[in-house]
Amino acid sequence: MKRILTAVVLIPIVLLLVLRAPFWLITVVSAGVACLTAWEYLGIADTSDARPPRVLTLLSIATLFFCAFRNADLIGPAIGGLALILFIFCAFRSPLDRVLRDTATAVFGLIYIGFTLTTIPLLSAQENGPSLLLLLLLVVWSGDIAALYVGKSLGRRKLAPRLSPNKTWEGAIASVAGGLLVTAGLVAFAAFLARRGIELVAYPGSLLHWLLLALILNVAAQVGDLAESAIKRGAGVKDSGTLLPGHGGILDRIDALLLAAPALWYAQLVQQWF
Repeated sequence: MKRILTAVVLIPIVLLLVLRAPFWLITVVSAGVACLTAWEYLGIADTSDARPPRVLTLLSIATLFFCAFRNADLIGPAIGGLALILFIFCAFRSPLDRVLRDTATAVFGLIYIGFTLTTIPLLSAQENGPSLLLLLLLVVWSGDIAALYVGKSLGRRKLAPRLSPNKTWEGAIASVAGGLLVTAGLVAFAAFLARRGIELVAYPGSLLHWLLLALILNVAAQVGDLAESAIKRGAGVKDSGTLLPGHGGILDRIDALLLAAPALWYAQLVQQWF
């Protein structure tokens, strides 16, 4: 019940932000989510005998979002500069036998959480930004739901037992199918609205293009889920936190987005190049 209530409260808020919020608000909210997620990640790191600088790591992540807001071209140079700052700080603060471990943990968090989530406001700033973000969220959510229920009822073959014993091939296939079906429905719904002069969302081009994009997003999302499981299992923890009743921590809920969002961003860049 807690899981359902949390979803009922959060999903409408997220959809409203995606479809109606200005760029600055999406950037601020994304930065807040990133910092909360990073706090959970750093807590997991503590159980693995690493002590990266929490405050400096969070400030570094916030800096990336400031760069995303001001000029996206600054993000790359900022990552390099912030990584060096984190290294220098760890070199002088951490015990010598932990300098490399603390630095690596902090820099990885900067990229794994900070950089990946900056692609959310970057996507929102695109000409078709709200539609892209809506597609991203619906593909991730529908795939997660399909994998959960089909995997529980029909799952037999383990997908990656070392990382996540409950994940099955049947669930993974259902996740792909769910994402593709929702994408087809979303494109059809957008066309239906367009015929009536309602420009809420738009998906120009062929259906095949959007289905291929949905496939890429779904695979990235599933890999992201498994990758986060590897981090938790390596640290010996079940959930990243307790902030979301019935769901665990924020990292547990957005692990799929951490790879799916940059996958969509890079797909858009490739499309612009060609």
